[in-house]
Amino acid sequence: MNGEPKFTTWEDAVVWLRNQPAQRQLVLDAFYDDPLIEAAERYFQSSEWQAITVLLKGRTGTALDVGAGRGIASYALARSGFAVTALEPDASPIVGATAIRGLAAQAQLPIEVVEEFSERLPFADATFDLVFARAVLHHMRDLDGACREMFRVLRPGGLLIAVREHVISKEADLSKFLAQHPLHHLYGGEAAFLLDRYIGALSGAGFSPIETLAPLKSPINLFPYTLETLRAAVVAKLTQKVPVRSVWSAALASRRAFVSLLSMAERFDHRPGRLYSFVCYKA
Repeated sequence: MNGEPKFTTWEDAVVWLRNQPAQRQLVLDAFYDDPLIEAAERYFQSSEWQAITVLLKGRTGTALDVGAGRGIASYALARSGFAVTALEPDASPIVGATAIRGLAAQAQLPIEVVEEFSERLPFADATFDLVFARAVLHHMRDLDGACREMFRVLRPGGLLIAVREHVISKEADLSKFLAQHPLHHLYGGEAAFLLDRYIGALSGAGFSPIETLAPLKSPINLFPYTLETLRAAVVAKLTQKVPVRSVWSAALASRRAFVSLLSMAERFDHRPGRLYSFVCYKA
């Protein structure tokens, strides 16, 4: 990271990142590659989105995609049958509202774009059946206010799905997380909260019940890994320490055994910035 430039806009950071051959996989994993419609379709087909469709449980209607970025989730929601409003304050043609408008036009999908911040939603009460937020809550300047706004614009019986939120175990871990984040040093803007901080803001807004998806138990949080690719990576790591790949492969060959191992590991997982997701209901 030493010697890398610092940018004043996220668009400039992404453009620079795209031009670094060594960062190609990171660009793909973050869906920052072009053509945008191909990146969006790859997200729609991803293990992350397939797990999200299970949470949607056949829901349809109107959806608000807050902090929509370049629109990959808006695209997936629209492909899944929702009439989508994409909320994105950045007008960028690469990582913002202009990119979403181009994607919607090219894909001929029902996506309306609104350039506004999540903390002040320009919508009437009870407007949406679903609010979706991908890696958004940890960026909030006013987490409590944003959660109240998302609750307000949901209809009774509506659902908030907030995925891939960075969690720290103690406040002192924040600086460690930011130092190791692969993108924070380019532009800034990353953050993380204690798990109780997220749950407190969501419950304080009125959501109940709130389902918490832990880092190692959901494909949503594992992405870009799947259970299969994560198992292969664990086998490779163990083989580096004790070079008997066949033994490790055999020991973790069973999906059930590997899932059981992850469940045990969950109790010892204190990585700064690990990912949680939340499924929140409005009664």
